[in-house]
Amino acid sequence: MLKTNFLNTVFDNPLVLASGIRGVTAASMARMVKENGAGGVTVKSISLEPRTGHPNPTMAPFKHYFINAVGLSNPGIAEGLKELKKFKELCDAPLIGSIFAGTPDEFAQVAEKISEAPIDFLEIDISCPNVSKEFGDPFAYSIPAVELITKKVKEKTKVPISIKLSPNAWNIDTIAKAAENAGADAITAVNTVSGMAIDVHAKRPILHNKQGGVSGPALFPIALKCVYDIYKAVKIPIIGTGGVTTGEDALAMIMAGATLVGVGSAVYFRGEDCFKKITSEMEEIMREENINSLEEIRGCVH
Repeated sequence: MLKTNFLNTVFDNPLVLASGIRGVTAASMARMVKENGAGGVTVKSISLEPRTGHPNPTMAPFKHYFINAVGLSNPGIAEGLKELKKFKELCDAPLIGSIFAGTPDEFAQVAEKISEAPIDFLEIDISCPNVSKEFGDPFAYSIPAVELITKKVKEKTKVPISIKLSPNAWNIDTIAKAAENAGADAITAVNTVSGMAIDVHAKRPILHNKQGGVSGPALFPIALKCVYDIYKAVKIPIIGTGGVTTGEDALAMIMAGATLVGVGSAVYFRGEDCFKKITSEMEEIMREENINSLEEIRGCVH
């Protein structure tokens, strides 16, 4: 009922662990599949060199959203490769690599190196909202930058690539079309939306970085609209990500046009077994509505 074909790879269900939730550790990622029901996993974004990220506090949970400014901390590509290879020894589920960089040429370098690992797909994170001090405005706001990065990455890898876009871009559908025209195989929509939180008693921002990325249920309607707009603009598949917490959310993402559905902050809001809970809810709704497969409803609201 939930089997999903994404770029000629079959997922047992369309739910994939979103990037950044379980780091780069192979055992932690594999557990999300083997014990908790994820259909596939996305590794935390990896850079050419190790990064320590931002000073604490970097995360804060609220009733309807989660905000973070971790700052893309990661062990670098050399150590990351070891964990990606180890994941495939532990688990045969589809593995989505993820990279970020400060320049188009550096994106190409990291893409070439990470392609040495047995990844099935490669997500290109051009849209993190909380590292502007280090990298400037996200590339996801610029059509020429998106085109250049996509082309340079495609020259360096044979792995299908998905360009991860920002909900802060007012013309996200046009940005997605530019990525498709430049050779992208898929679109990931979306990254977190830029926001902040203030402690009114301390009279200061809660995050050390002051601003951060907002995820969780509050992001869901924004992400859903982005997926809807992108589906109208492109012919390549979409990984719909942002605030998905329930089976109803996941089905809505697919009706808007997503093929895979990224699940991230739901791990906090509903526990590590949120994947099992969400797929169970999806199947229950599908039985009630006489839906036999996700193909029947993909993009059906258009």
